[in-house]
Amino acid sequence: PAVNQIETHVFFQRSDDHKLMREHGVQHESWGPLAEGGQGFFDNPVLVDIARAHDKSVAQIALRWLIQRETVAIPKSVRPERMAENLDVFDFQLTEDDMARITGLDTARSHIFDHHEPEKVTWLGGVRFDT
Repeated sequence: PAVNQIETHVFFQRSDDHKLMREHGVQHESWGPLAEGGQGFFDNPVLVDIARAHDKSVAQIALRWLIQRETVAIPKSVRPERMAENLDVFDFQLTEDDMARITGLDTARSHIFDHHEPEKVTWLGGVRFDT
């Protein structure tokens, strides 16, 4: 494939998958770049601290992190102010320290959907699936 869209966000970074895609010339695209807002994403102390340091939102920090990793991110929103905020990520760079701190958030597992947790209730595309 030319592009592979897989769940990728600060809590599920998919580093091995990312490396493999790069080796084979496949563009990595993030599905769920803002972790669907779960796992305390917007209140995460590391992300909040980095956001304050750059005068940006947590969402902007997460999107910038993906961009700096050369991962395509297309966050979904229906709110014009959020759409504008999501585009306002090209006027700053995360530092190596910021990137390292975010790397430390990786849990190496899905926080949105996991085929190995059939009791988990998740929402996909606005439709509830009880798996």
